[in-house]
Amino acid sequence: MALADIRQRTAVLFIAVMLGHVILISAQVNSRSGVPLLEVVTFGTFAEVQRAASGGTGGIRNAWKGYINLRGVRAENEMLKRQLGELQVKFQQERAAAERTRQLEQLLGFQQQIAIQSVATSVIGAGASPDSRTVTIDKGTSSGVHLNMPVIAPTGVVGRVVTPTGHASKVQLLVDRNAGAGALVDRSRAQGVILGSGEELLYMKFVSATADVKPGDTVVTSGIDGIYPKGFVIGKIETVESGTGLYKVIRVRPGVDFNRLEEVLVITSPVAQAGAAEGPS
Repeated sequence: MALADIRQRTAVLFIAVMLGHVILISAQVNSRSGVPLLEVVTFGTFAEVQRAASGGTGGIRNAWKGYINLRGVRAENEMLKRQLGELQVKFQQERAAAERTRQLEQLLGFQQQIAIQSVATSVIGAGASPDSRTVTIDKGTSSGVHLNMPVIAPTGVVGRVVTPTGHASKVQLLVDRNAGAGALVDRSRAQGVILGSGEELLYMKFVSATADVKPGDTVVTSGIDGIYPKGFVIGKIETVESGTGLYKVIRVRPGVDFNRLEEVLVITSPVAQAGAAEGPS
């Protein structure tokens, strides 16, 4: 055995003996509180270990509690969003109902104003082809609606019934390319014929080149076509051009917004009995 190994073992043995003496002395020596010093040191060491472990456990507990609280907040937010969505839907429904009530009141007032027989009806469909401008109403022959009866709204002429059935009817709108009506300029009484364009404007044809007509004039039905009673608003003149022949080129903006039709009246009185009726200008 080498001398270096003997010295190393002797040093280790010496340290072990000294450590044992320290432990024995600590076990016999009391601290100021009367507790053995060894017990104080041992307890302090283990207390620090426990405190560190407790701190880690507390952090995990707090983190878990925060996660649970966060989930609760998220669930509450989802509930509030759902309630807000339900309130928005309810608001839209109430606003739609209020608008429907307003339209019905307006239609009823107009129906009483014109003082001729008519049937109030709702638009329940529209023609699928842009070349055929029609709508479907929810009244038919069972309600007294028949072929060629005029259909009007508070803002003007809508069109005429072209296909009546028992409980519904198809209405050809005045803007349809095959639609027409006798017309006159309310201010100057210049006469002509209104023809549909298939789009949003109407044409007023056969108005003399010397007639007193200008943009902004109101155009009304003349009654000469045998379908529409005299005096109902068709629309207002938008443009007037001299043209190249005997007649002016006139475009008319309809009084009715055909894309927003909801409630209309079908006039059930014969034109000869209805007489003149002034619509709103």
